[in-house]
Amino acid sequence: MLVSIVSQNVIQCGTVSMTTSPGMPEYGYISTIGLILLFSFREVISTSKLWDKTLETSLDMGIIPLLYTLLAVVVFKMTEYL
Repeated sequence: MLVSIVSQNVIQCGTVSMTTSPGMPEYGYISTIGLILLFSFREVISTSKLWDKTLETSLDMGIIPLLYTLLAVVVFKMTEYL
């Protein structure tokens, strides 16, 4: 019974495309906002007494991947317009 229901749904669906269009994610701006917030937080907290090597390393672990993402978005957008 279950097999017949699944096979009917597959037959009715038709052709499904398995390709994706190349491009950047639609919500790439969120990573840019996160990067700006982390940079701002780092500047503010670096002047307080809470600043130490552990906190600096933790913030860098969040900033560096987002920085790479921002650079990838910029390079992609530049190649898109060329």
